Amino acid sequence: MNDSSDTYDVRPGVPDVDTFRHLRTAAGMSDRPAAAVAAGLPHTWYGVTVHTEDGRTVGMGRIVGDGGSVFQIADICVLPEHQGRGLGGRIMAGLTAELERRAPAGAYVSLIADGDAHRLYAKFGFTETAPHSVGMHRLV
Repeated sequence: MNDSSDTYDVRPGVPDVDTFRHLRTAAGMSDRPAAAVAAGLPHTWYGVTVHTEDGRTVGMGRIVGDGGSVFQIADICVLPEHQGRGLGGRIMAGLTAELERRAPAGAYVSLIADGDAHRLYAKFGFTETAPHSVGMHRLV
């Protein structure tokens, strides 16, 4: 369902700490400590936020990395009541356009796909790494 997608504005940038945490948890993602978010957001290589006509932030996505050879797409989420309107695709379009514009040729771009999100990411050229490699993580 792609209705009302032009009533949204996708802008470069990252949300404030409280909005970041709210978007993640409301979308079913894990929370992050406020101090960690405050330390991390300024180091975003590129980010986008999605806003309603009345200015509320309802989605986001970021790229983090070293700015040269390694990048990771992270924190893509849309509030549940705004899902199903193509906003995840608009977030990905904004992020991948910036990668294509600024990232050096040959840079490695990764992401972790939760649930059915792999279908969206495949539309932007992402492929599964298995069986050649396996995504891993560790919480500190």
